[in-house]
Amino acid sequence: MMTKKGWQEVDHYFTTKLHNQDEVMEAAIKANEEAELPSIDVAPNQGKMLHLLAKMKGAKHILEIGTLGGYSSIWMAKALPENGTLITLEYSEKHAEVARKNIKLAGLDNKIEVLVGAALDTLPSLKDKKFDFIFIDADKKNNPHYIKWAFELSKPGTVIITDNVVRGGKVTDAASEDENIKGIREFVDLLSENERIDSTAIQTVGTKGYDGFVISIVKE
Repeated sequence: MMTKKGWQEVDHYFTTKLHNQDEVMEAAIKANEEAELPSIDVAPNQGKMLHLLAKMKGAKHILEIGTLGGYSSIWMAKALPENGTLITLEYSEKHAEVARKNIKLAGLDNKIEVLVGAALDTLPSLKDKKFDFIFIDADKKNNPHYIKWAFELSKPGTVIITDNVVRGGKVTDAASEDENIKGIREFVDLLSENERIDSTAIQTVGTKGYDGFVISIVKE
């Protein structure tokens, strides 16, 4: 049976084979560690996946809910065309400041805007916008609210990625009192009930352990 160490070795193998060395991304991770931010960034291969999905979509306007130190923001923004934009929402001013520094170092401060505050307070300010690509990676208990806003801010063809939905398999526990699990289960119910959205879930293993994400597309 494969262990977490084995998953990490596989991640390392593919990352070293398929990713060019990127000093900007490595510097962002180092800056996050030095600032003592929680070690909950997406893994490099997951960041690259977001980059490729945004590029395949041809996204021009991206929304991210949950910035942390801007690691995933940079990955996605690197897929944008010259006139593309990314708005990312971060609750913590400390995290946002670290993110802004990382974003500036990456040369992407002209494309990325960091909005500080509770996402449910800042999302209404975006109500007149429509996004091509939305990445949800914040407090899981509020996922039902975030996906409702994603519906509001999307258009036909919008891709919505929601991270950390498996929680080591705990998502199947209908009796769980964990607010994060309850939030994810309610979020999944909303997806299953909304005829405007087509979704699937993918389980993942790797340097971040056992988890997964939901990928959705808004129907024409």
